[in-house]
Order: sequence, then structure tokens, then C-alpha cells
Amino acid sequence: MVTIREVKTKKDIKEFIEFPLRLYKGVFGFVPPLYSDEKKLILAGGKPDIADSVFLLAERDGKVVGRIQGILQRQYNELHGVKRIRFTRFDSINDTEVSGALFSALEEWGREHGMNEMCGPLGYSDLDREGLLIEGFDEDSTFEEQYNYEYYGALCEAAGLEKEVDWLEFELSAPDKPNEMLRRVADRVLDMHKLHVAKTEGISKRAYIDKYKDGFFDCLDECYSKLYGTVPISPDMRRELIDQFMLIVNKEFLFIICDENEKVVAFGLCFPGIGSAVKKSGGRLTPSALLKILKIVKKPEVIDLGLVAVRPEYQGTGINAVIVQGLVDMLASGKAQRAETNLNLETNDAVIAQWKYFKSRQHKRRRCYSKKIGKEE
Repeated sequence: MVTIREVKTKKDIKEFIEFPLRLYKGVFGFVPPLYSDEKKLILAGGKPDIADSVFLLAERDGKVVGRIQGILQRQYNELHGVKRIRFTRFDSINDTEVSGALFSALEEWGREHGMNEMCGPLGYSDLDREGLLIEGFDEDSTFEEQYNYEYYGALCEAAGLEKEVDWLEFELSAPDKPNEMLRRVADRVLDMHKLHVAKTEGISKRAYIDKYKDGFFDCLDECYSKLYGTVPISPDMRRELIDQFMLIVNKEFLFIICDENEKVVAFGLCFPGIGSAVKKSGGRLTPSALLKILKIVKKPEVIDLGLVAVRPEYQGTGINAVIVQGLVDMLASGKAQRAETNLNLETNDAVIAQWKYFKSRQHKRRRCYSKKIGKEE
């Protein structure tokens, strides 16, 4: 018999965080999040400034066999006029009794809060891990995304969840020869619109981030406001995200494009791929893991492409060519051997078309599911 209980005690928190570490022990593609970040999130009860959360464990015969988190993202619901809960941090053994009990309990939580739909995997914002892996199980995961076993899709479908949207992921490497047309377009765009790429020389990482962080988040909110599942990044979330990513940021991999007044009009955000550094430690920042991270940040083999954004008034001007050319130059110079795009909405043809300037392969696919859980008013 499967029982579901809410995470309440320190022991529960430990079980919630460590269940996937046991479930995926020795699995090549699994990259854990930072243990301390997960613990901090659960202790805080989620992000109460923007959302309500619940953390659930599934047990059988006194042993944890599954987990799930539910999120009521108030910002998103208010902006889009919907009554949705999100699920994330879903992990289960290959047993529909376990997964069904988890989803049923979460649906009931959603109905108790007046919601009529469930969707996921989605986090608090577009900067959280999202999407269920449905292709690419033999590929390595990036630190920013979550691995899952192949049977997870069947567990979701058995619970009545259906596809809502897919994301595609690409692996990029430098082209065999430079594309002079791309470079000319990039140079011309900067000249015509009196733009420039923010200089990284002679400024510390902290000073660089402090200078451009507000412009970066403002640009992000404006550009992503209408994309699937996205919400504005609150001031508290901005500070938290900066703290979380400060360790792994290398300013050499940030493309920030500004106008004459230093207003951020576009950016391409890349991170050194630190997944290999945290696998063995289970996401804990042990001295060994920390040394590996610092080494990778300085000289990464892989870079993870986090986000690309262009303010609406500059879209269609060719400004994307500046970011793409910068990434091509980075790979061609040997600063990294390859890049991972992370998630591209399958319907975002404009973004996907940019990868033609690289040697590329589409190697992973992730899915977001949805289900009606109550009557619509």
C-alpha cells in the first residue's frame, strides 16, 4: 500500500532531497542540483512572495518510493487568467500505483486551493528546471536541466496527463569555416543602431554583474513575457538568482549588448558546464567539488546556453547575429569545445534557425504535460 505525506520534519526534507540521489545512483545522465539550494528552498516552504508550495513523499512499507512538489504560481495565474497548479521535482520508481498516488494527492491539493488544471514539470520561473525528458536518455544532462528515466512519460500518461508543449535541445560546435556574411551583418547592426557589446576587460565579475543586472532582468521580463510558462522575476528572486549563479558565472561568457546610454537591449547568457563537478558529490559543495567547479569555470569544456533575449524594438534588426557571432568566435577560439542550447520551444522557429551557423545536432527533447483537475467556472 502506498501512503502520501507532506514534508514536515528535518528527516522528511533529507528524504525528499536524497531520494533522487538514490534513484539515479550511477546513472551517467543525472546531474543533481546543489544540495544546499534544495534544502534552503524546502525550509522556506517554497517562494511565498510569489507562490504557494507543497512537498509530498510517497512511502511503501516504510520506504520512500517517490516524491513531488506542487506550486501555485500566483503571478502566472493572475497574468493569464488561469487556475493552474504546477508540478515539479517529480521522481518515482517504475510503478503507476506510486506515481498515481502522488499525482492524485497533488490534484486534491490544487482543488483545495480552487484550481482546475495541473501542468508540468515547471518551476517557479523560466530559470528553474523544467520539462520531462522524452528523448536523449543516453545523453549527458546540463546542470540547468533535470534527468529522468524513460518510463516517466508512461507514468504521466497513466495519470491522465497529456502533452501541452515540447522543448528541443541542441549540441553546438564551431563550424568548419567562418561565415563572413554573418560577421558583416553583426558589425553593421552595431554600427547602424549605435550599439556596443559590454566590455569585460578591467572590471571584476561582481562589479560587472552589479552594473548590468537590473538591465538584464528588465530585458528578460520584457522579452519573455508572452512565452509559455514564464513570469516576471520579482526583486527577491533576482537577488536569489544572482546569489545562486555567482559561483559559476564567468563574465567572458556573457554577451550583453547596450545602447549609447548603457541600457541593455539584448543579451546571450552562457554558463560553464559544471555538471561533471557535482555528480559525485550528490550536489554537495565539498572541497573536492568546489575545486572542480572553480577549475571548470575558468576553462570549461562545455558551455551551457542559458538565455537569449532581444528587446521588441530591436527584433528584426539582425541583432541576433551579434550574439550568434560571439558564440561562434568563442567555440572557434577554443574557449570551449562545444555548447548546449538547453531548452528551445519547438514552436520558436526564429531561435532554432540560428543553429544553422554551427555544426549542430538536436539530441534531446523535453515535454510539458497538462490535465484538467476540476470544473471550470
